[in-house]
Amino acid sequence: MSEPRIIFVAPDAAGQRLDQFLVAHLDGVSRSRIQLLLDQGDVLVDGERKKASLRLRGGETIHITGDPHPTPLKATPEAIPLDIVYEDNDLAVVNKPAGMMVHAGSGQTEDARNRGTLVNALLHRFQSLSSTGGDLRPGIVHRLDKDTSGLIVVAKNDQAHAALGAMFSSRQMHKTYIALVHGEVERDKGTISAAVGRDPVRRTRMTARPTQNARSAVSHYEVARRLATRFGKFTLLKVRIETGRTHQIRVHMASLGHPVVGDTLYGAAGQLSLQTPQKSRPARKSDQAERLRLGRNFLHAAELEFEQPVTHNKLELKSPLPAELEAFLARLDDNVETHPQKTEAAPARVLRAVGRMRRS
Repeated sequence: MSEPRIIFVAPDAAGQRLDQFLVAHLDGVSRSRIQLLLDQGDVLVDGERKKASLRLRGGETIHITGDPHPTPLKATPEAIPLDIVYEDNDLAVVNKPAGMMVHAGSGQTEDARNRGTLVNALLHRFQSLSSTGGDLRPGIVHRLDKDTSGLIVVAKNDQAHAALGAMFSSRQMHKTYIALVHGEVERDKGTISAAVGRDPVRRTRMTARPTQNARSAVSHYEVARRLATRFGKFTLLKVRIETGRTHQIRVHMASLGHPVVGDTLYGAAGQLSLQTPQKSRPARKSDQAERLRLGRNFLHAAELEFEQPVTHNKLELKSPLPAELEAFLARLDDNVETHPQKTEAAPARVLRAVGRMRRS
């Protein structure tokens, strides 16, 4: 623990928010870290705990009793099962389940941010990984969102890490996802080229609207299947991304008015409710109570194609849809609206469509 710090608020700081004032006066300390200090009661204004939104008057005395620069965490091995799709001396490709964070977040508490992550599992399985990402992110070349499943590349040594990183930067790493989105996407194929940056108002979100920190992002999509169900209309997509911006596919599809199913951060419903019953059949009492909930984003990193950085062999790796996504599709298809041309079992058609996507 460092010595307590004392900051005197000058009169010309009147009107500033407490958190903004501290960001400006504590070099190298993030706003999230300051929020954590405030939440823990490690910031006192004239001897009292205050909220981040406090408007300063000028003349206050601020005592900081916690450490603005905590000792960096180091990831520790943890015995968590892993689905290894590919492995050699330089790298591994893992099929990450939804619900697992890739690595710890620096703004969380000690216990929460250092348990149950992919990195913890990787350290237990491989013991030695590349050091390029530091003690908290060993081996991590790229990331997947917590509620996104699928293939992720892990570097075992620094040479492989550097080469893989260069491949991502030069767009030589080909990544393809399967996504189910709300609504009927108009075009069978399309490209979304919209820069993605941090939302200046809601900091947990990204946005395709112009921002100072926006970076170029390109996504190509192809319609695999259109579903008109009693829960509404949906489109099953194959999405290939040229860039790997944070939340890229989720932001791009939401910008078209077609958020990824289950993605409540970008406008999707938390659960699906039955729409107005068809005129072709009478309403059932069970309709009102019937709900469909996924509990994760319907987004899966299904394919990776790249050159092994040392042997230069071409790798083409695939991951089938997880069981919960297959079951969700089948449940939706159980509620496909009656149509004269519908002649084969709905779940079989969905699985066949996904299979065609993987072969294309």
